[in-house]
Amino acid sequence: MKLFNTVAAAAVLVALPTLGLAQEDAAEVLPLSGEIGYIFTTFMFLVTGFLVMWMAAGFSMLECGLVRSKNVTMQALKNVSLFAIAALMYYLVGYNLMYPGDAWTMSGVIGAFTPAVMEAVGGSPETDLTYASVGSDFFFQLMFCATTASIVSGTLAERIKLWPFLIFTVVLTGLIYPIQASWKWGGGFLAPGDGSVTDFLDFAGSTVVHSVGGWAALTGALILGPRIGKYKDGRTVPMPGSNLTLATLGTFILWLGWFGFNGGSQLYMNTAGNVADISRIFANTNAAAAGGAIAALILTQILYKKPDLTMVLNGALAGLVSITAEPLTPGLGSATLIGGFGGVLCVLAVPMLDKLKIDDVVGAIPVHLICGIYGTIAVVFTNGDASLATQLYSILVVGIFVVVTSGVVWFVLKMVMGIRVAEEDEINGLDMAELGMEAYPEFSKG
Repeated sequence: MKLFNTVAAAAVLVALPTLGLAQEDAAEVLPLSGEIGYIFTTFMFLVTGFLVMWMAAGFSMLECGLVRSKNVTMQALKNVSLFAIAALMYYLVGYNLMYPGDAWTMSGVIGAFTPAVMEAVGGSPETDLTYASVGSDFFFQLMFCATTASIVSGTLAERIKLWPFLIFTVVLTGLIYPIQASWKWGGGFLAPGDGSVTDFLDFAGSTVVHSVGGWAALTGALILGPRIGKYKDGRTVPMPGSNLTLATLGTFILWLGWFGFNGGSQLYMNTAGNVADISRIFANTNAAAAGGAIAALILTQILYKKPDLTMVLNGALAGLVSITAEPLTPGLGSATLIGGFGGVLCVLAVPMLDKLKIDDVVGAIPVHLICGIYGTIAVVFTNGDASLATQLYSILVVGIFVVVTSGVVWFVLKMVMGIRVAEEDEINGLDMAELGMEAYPEFSKG
């Protein structure tokens, strides 16, 4: 009864007015023109870009905390390496492939395979982008590309070979992610107003970033198979992580970085209205994360009689992914509910994957794929311009593309060089088998 009263009280609080945030929209101020507006928007890209870059540390800490101690060094190495690979591949192929301008190889589908060239990083309004420097835009968009690869890393932990994973990262960051992102953000056939599909709304990438990483991770997990001993005699064997303190720190880092992820996706900071919108986005992003965490806390208490820290951590991340497709139009109450339902989906999806014997070490598939899909659909609840049919169509198109392309790459890697470590190496741990060094040499393997 006490639990029911608590939930009811929470629902009442969520239903309260949204602190008048909508009043900020009333301000009508002329945009900053020329160099001043250019400086402010460039500054926004740089600051929000390094906030998203900081998410790489969050993913690394989260994964290192949720794998067993015998695999921690491998996860740390994978996260550093994938970020560096993403930086190079996005420069060599990805950026211009994602933003081809007039250089479409196939109109609206595939752009030009050319390196990103900037005469002067930082540029000027005369020679660069009209609203911000090319360097800042490239830097900001690169961080989204790297985030996609980070999602895959955790799911496939503890049994995948290093070099096949890194080769897959090359293809994911250089080709798969930029091609599908160009369809929405580069003026491709999923972009609003082109006449073929109208108004696919994905503000900061619940589908374009998070579900893409989730689809690639799911495909890899199905081909790779579960860890040895994970599913035995019809039951799931728990394999606790090595450092839940580290996992908690990683979650808070991701939570912080998400303000850059969603806030920077406003793309402009040259008017009072844009600054007010960025403020709304920050507040809604935080509310959704809180809603996801609280929902996971309550639900795990109900289902398992004790709260589950790892579920609460992923619940917060699920809330963040859920609000990413539309963090501007909801009020604080709606954002909390959207994030809260994402937390519920995440908690329910984990045992569902186990029943299907899909081994996801860190819970990235429930967080990024399932909540990425849900978040894209949830746009229709708060944005009157959204079409449910268009949202579903776009989710389906991106999903099919990523599953097919990822599946081909994983199968080729499996046939050519193998993607899974030997059974003995998996049992002993990838740190010593693949790298010859341990993260915690003072302690026995676990």
